[in-house]
Amino acid sequence: MSLESLRRLRDTQGQSLWLDNLSRTLLEEGQLARYIEDYGIRGITSNPSIFEKAIRESPYYREDIHRLKHELDDVEAIYEQLVVRDIQAACDLLRPIFEISGGDDGYVSWEESPKLAHNPVSSVVAAERLRGLTGRANLLIKIPATEEGIHAFEELVARGHSLNITLMFSLGHVRAVFDAYIRGLRRLQQAGGDLSVVKCVASLFLSRVDTLVDARLTAIGSEGALALRGQAALAMARLAYRYYQSLFHGPAFADLANAGARPQYLLWASTGTKNAAYSDLLYVENLIGPETINTLPDGTLKAFADHGRVNRSVDQGIEEAEAVYRALGELGINMDGEIAQSLQEEGLKLFSDAFDALLARIAQT
Repeated sequence: MSLESLRRLRDTQGQSLWLDNLSRTLLEEGQLARYIEDYGIRGITSNPSIFEKAIRESPYYREDIHRLKHELDDVEAIYEQLVVRDIQAACDLLRPIFEISGGDDGYVSWEESPKLAHNPVSSVVAAERLRGLTGRANLLIKIPATEEGIHAFEELVARGHSLNITLMFSLGHVRAVFDAYIRGLRRLQQAGGDLSVVKCVASLFLSRVDTLVDARLTAIGSEGALALRGQAALAMARLAYRYYQSLFHGPAFADLANAGARPQYLLWASTGTKNAAYSDLLYVENLIGPETINTLPDGTLKAFADHGRVNRSVDQGIEEAEAVYRALGELGINMDGEIAQSLQEEGLKLFSDAFDALLARIAQT
């Protein structure tokens, strides 16, 4: 595929590509600007794991760390002051896209501390503080889709904030998040707020789903079970997109849309293929379609540019997706229950461990 086709993906297919990476090295050495200009990147996502890797590997943080240690006593405050510079710089690079798209694209996501995942009050306070610290309109605060996180999400939407709700692993998560979004918008509307300033996305994780479900299917070991490997995540995403279309382009959202509200786009996350037996673009080529976002790690982005195929695919094979879900259920694999819960707990632990590691690294530098 040509880079021109990649740059025009939003124009031809209605899908935006966001980079699942942010570091001062990308900023200082111009790679992020090249991704935006040459590869058509229209947004950026970050998380504690990304920043832990950035601070561990990049030489560009050391001077700031030493300076901030003389100014601040709290290591988490040092982390925030360190990272906000990267967030602001990325927001500024993407600001033209934000403006040209009318606030529909050009965002940078900054994730709250994973320690707040089960504390909705503190989560709301932290979101507003990080937004104020950044001072950029094209910032999305990331909040996990735990039960408590969804409560915080609704409250923040009701206050007119733009957010990326993350660590979604099931159709049940999708439905709960979309419902909270609509409740928050209605509260904002009742308070006389401007619905058009709110931009929210819903990050549905994919490759991790297949990793866990495939392990369950392999353990079952029957011919039917083994034939389902590598299909759960795509089936989930396609069914989620169908639900998105029916909700946000149906009567339940019509009055809010007429009042200026934006649909909450699905964002395909965890799209780097983890199983070497599968296509390296399994979660990219098969989920192209309007009003979606795919957030790609550097390697997957370059693979897509090198040998990707672009065709509308996200709403293809819906009957097959339904059949996959039925078959998984018949095998005792509960996608909305044990699978979703296990993956979300694992995701929170991974981010929490990464957050602890990056704070420790800052303290030791």
